Amino acid sequence: MSQMPETKIPGKLTIVIPVYNGESSIGALLKTVHREIAPSVEKLEVVTVNDGSPDNSRAEIEACMNLSGMELKYIELMTNFGEHNAVMCGLNHSTGDYVAIIDDDFQNPPSEVLLLLRKLLEGYDVVYSYYERKKHHWFRNLGSRFNDRVATLLLNKPKNLYLSSFKVISKDLVRSIVRYDGPFPYIDGIIFTATKKIGTQLARHDSRVEGKSNYTLRRLVRLWLNMFTGYSIAPLRIASILGLIMSMLTPLMIAFYIFSYFYGGIFVNKVIPPGWASLIILVNFFGGLQLLVLGLTGEYLGRLFLTVNKKPQFLIRTTLDNSNDQPSETV
Repeated sequence: MSQMPETKIPGKLTIVIPVYNGESSIGALLKTVHREIAPSVEKLEVVTVNDGSPDNSRAEIEACMNLSGMELKYIELMTNFGEHNAVMCGLNHSTGDYVAIIDDDFQNPPSEVLLLLRKLLEGYDVVYSYYERKKHHWFRNLGSRFNDRVATLLLNKPKNLYLSSFKVISKDLVRSIVRYDGPFPYIDGIIFTATKKIGTQLARHDSRVEGKSNYTLRRLVRLWLNMFTGYSIAPLRIASILGLIMSMLTPLMIAFYIFSYFYGGIFVNKVIPPGWASLIILVNFFGGLQLLVLGLTGEYLGRLFLTVNKKPQFLIRTTLDNSNDQPSETV
């Protein structure tokens, strides 16, 4: 008895892939997406965003332009803007009813997109993947855990939600996300301000076959700062509370040094000129606190300055798609 063919998922699925140094994996990834996902959805669109990659990623993507049954768009940015900016560019150019975001390193098998998509159709606005075991480098896992703890504190992220870059988003939520046109997007922060209908789905995570992670310490710090100062005023509140606490502790510190001086020289030895130790400690302590507060304030003001002066979120050099083989140049 012959089996009934699997019913295709209705609507159009867009897959956004930010590409950086993806020459060794992006071609195989696109072919796998075409083979494993195209037969299961009514329409499939793939938007690749070359984030100023210095390698030959463009040629690998262009070689896949003839894949039938899959709309393929190639967007090349003028310089490296960062992963979240590249994803924002892809979201702005997506036309699907649902949008999946997947990295170019092949650690998330493309077939897992269908698991997340079916979960989304249960009524969620976004579905995040989570894993029994992540197979990233320990350094990136450490950075992810730190980012997760801070996001829970500052963004009211559910404690059991892992902020994976691999997720599927509804069209309505994508519309809300792309309304943000500032230069420092943090997509998860925008999501948490827009919806509470957040789902999770267990997915497979494979080891990286070739190359190494593009997440350096500098990129992790930049991502953390985007989240830390871009979508919460909690850091300024923490700085204010610290300043208040330190001010309230000052009378206690004065009393302690007086007691130490007259009753045994616990910290202030009589050989040292009276008042020198306490003065140096206080100057260093409160000077450091002031620099902390000024640094936080400066970070906010700097980002406000760049936003007001219209620092671009991304700049497109070239776009290609397999329905129009003529490139377009954008300044």
